[in-house]
Amino acid sequence: MLGDNHIADERGRRPQGHGIEPLDAFAGGERGWTDQGGDQPTIDLASYWRLALKYRFLILGCFLGALVIGATVTLLMTPIYTAEATLQIDREAARIIDSEDVTPSENMMQGEEFFQTQYGLLRSRSLAERVIESLGLASSNEALAAMGVEAPEAGGTAATQTARRRAAALKAIEDNLGISPVRGSRLVSVGYDNPDPVVAARIANGFAENFIQSNLDRKFQSSAYAREFLEERIAQTKERLEDAERQLVAYATTQQIINVGEPGESGSGTESLTSNNLVALNGALARTRAERVAAEERWRSARTSNLMTLPEVLQNLTIQRLTEQRALLDAEYQQKLSIYQPDYPEMVQLKARIDEADSQIATIAANIRASIRSQYEIAANQERSLQSQVAGLTGDVLDLRDRSIQYNILQRELDTTRTLYEALLQRYKEVGVTGGVTANNISIVDVATPPRKPSKPNMLLNMALAALLGLGLGVLAALIMEALDETLATPDDVEKKLGVPVLGVIPLLEKGESPAEALADIRSGFSEAYYSLRTALQFSTPDGAPSSLLVSSARPAEGKSTTAYAVALNLARVGKRVLLVDGDLRNPSMHRVVGVENERGMSNLLSGATELAAVVQPTRHENLFFIPCGPLPPNPAELWGGERLHQFLAEARTNFDHVVFDGPPVLGFADAPMLAAAVHGTVFVLESRGTRRGQARGALRRLQVGRARLLGAVLSKFSAKSTSYGGYDYAYDYHYGAQQDEDTARKGKRG
Repeated sequence: MLGDNHIADERGRRPQGHGIEPLDAFAGGERGWTDQGGDQPTIDLASYWRLALKYRFLILGCFLGALVIGATVTLLMTPIYTAEATLQIDREAARIIDSEDVTPSENMMQGEEFFQTQYGLLRSRSLAERVIESLGLASSNEALAAMGVEAPEAGGTAATQTARRRAAALKAIEDNLGISPVRGSRLVSVGYDNPDPVVAARIANGFAENFIQSNLDRKFQSSAYAREFLEERIAQTKERLEDAERQLVAYATTQQIINVGEPGESGSGTESLTSNNLVALNGALARTRAERVAAEERWRSARTSNLMTLPEVLQNLTIQRLTEQRALLDAEYQQKLSIYQPDYPEMVQLKARIDEADSQIATIAANIRASIRSQYEIAANQERSLQSQVAGLTGDVLDLRDRSIQYNILQRELDTTRTLYEALLQRYKEVGVTGGVTANNISIVDVATPPRKPSKPNMLLNMALAALLGLGLGVLAALIMEALDETLATPDDVEKKLGVPVLGVIPLLEKGESPAEALADIRSGFSEAYYSLRTALQFSTPDGAPSSLLVSSARPAEGKSTTAYAVALNLARVGKRVLLVDGDLRNPSMHRVVGVENERGMSNLLSGATELAAVVQPTRHENLFFIPCGPLPPNPAELWGGERLHQFLAEARTNFDHVVFDGPPVLGFADAPMLAAAVHGTVFVLESRGTRRGQARGALRRLQVGRARLLGAVLSKFSAKSTSYGGYDYAYDYHYGAQQDEDTARKGKRG
């Protein structure tokens, strides 16, 4: 049974029967009890399911109500049609001519920014105003009505009315325009929502066409601005170029700077005439110096060497011929010398001819030497003359260089200005050509057509949203109701909201059935519930059921008297001598349950008017004895606070195994806390769906102040039919035993 399992679980968690635990000590009840025995809180899905079942009608009502409202609202909504036109936006337009455009080009890193810019332009107010103007959407109230826009209030001037209509049309377009880029492509859908499908298609196409035209207008405006800018810069540059040329010519004339030839590769200027002359003379001087060195070497050789060994002499043709003639004459002379004497006339004649040849050879050789010397002297004179001229031109060139510094500055400025002028002129011609070419990077892929079916409202989507909303509201309402619910309906409520262990759950009796009748039937669920409570009490302390026990409740009529009687009766049934005491000295009722007179009782005993033996009365049940309340005293709290109570308990323990008090309610009276402090254990009775959490906590707090030894709580009048609790059945039905006996008897008859 639940009571047995719970007590066994509680014994494993904390000691029992030694004083009431503070309410905060049962903080685990706020988090939920778990069967794992761990300290970490766990999510109990079953508790949420039980909560849903508990408030199922509320959740279902919210769900169905939201569906009905959603369907009604959807059916009452005006159908909205969405027309879409598809555009293709490229980063660059098709290049018709090989020239750069004046608008900046986008690279791959800037592509996303480019497309986001285009989407922003599609949503821009200027484009919307252009569409309104081109389609005449704000021309009259009838045009606004065709868009589904309410006409503005009449009044004011015509300009004011026009401005109001434009503002109304602009707001309608901004609210109903949709720009949807197609992911992973250069396509974008331009959609417009309107109750009239024809108007929706017309406005969507108007956006597409005007977007393309506005793009072309921006390109043309950029080209026009570029042309105007270039014309202004070209005029300024041309004026600067002319001024630079005049300054250069004037300075060259003043400084007598004459340049010849074309400008150098570096563009620094042309060569001056003096520089050209210096270069030419310097080359001639180098050649003359080489010739002079060669002539000087020949002269040095001719002056110190034998004339006949000189190369010039040896290579002379005349000398070669004369040498051959002399060799012939000398040979003839030597031949005839063997015949004739030297003074022979013929010999003298040959000798004269030989001498003549030698004289001619010597004369020619001397002339050759003189010629070599003359060549050397001429070369030396030429070198000196050229050297003098070069020295003079060098000074002139250096002076010209000093005077050409400013000239070169003016020349570079002139060249730079001329280059800039030519570049601007070339760019102006290119812009003039490209400005007339209507290249566009935006094109219409699909034009918008009037849709056949409305896009809004979407019945399925609205019903799904309504269902989710209704379900969410139902769950939220259930959570709020549960949070505001102060009732204690189930054992879980007792443990979680009060932090008190549940010793037993007593089922609600059927209508017309009395507790005495239910207790008399030992097979009834009512009796079985109290059997479970008795078992729980036996495990509540290390020594078994407490020798003295108080049964109390927060308020009257919660079942504490029935519980006290049933506990005493069940203890007596197991052979214990039990004394049942009616401890409610303000409103006694136990004597009617037991069936005895209330002439003398506990009030007499506590006041000292009688002894224990005189007030104890036997009952119709074996081992069960009873002390009624007796006459109602004027001061019950003083009687319970006296020493006679402890004397009574001490005397009762010598004659009885257990003393069970049917105590008064806790709230409003001091009796119960004082009595609870004197006994060994207290059982707190709670009526299912009858006791409020605030009442129960207040009663437990009063018991805590009185240092009561709280054993646990008993949940009475529990309806298992109206409460789903963890899948357990609290019917305690023993009819299956009777049915088994009937089946056995029936089989015996057949046999």
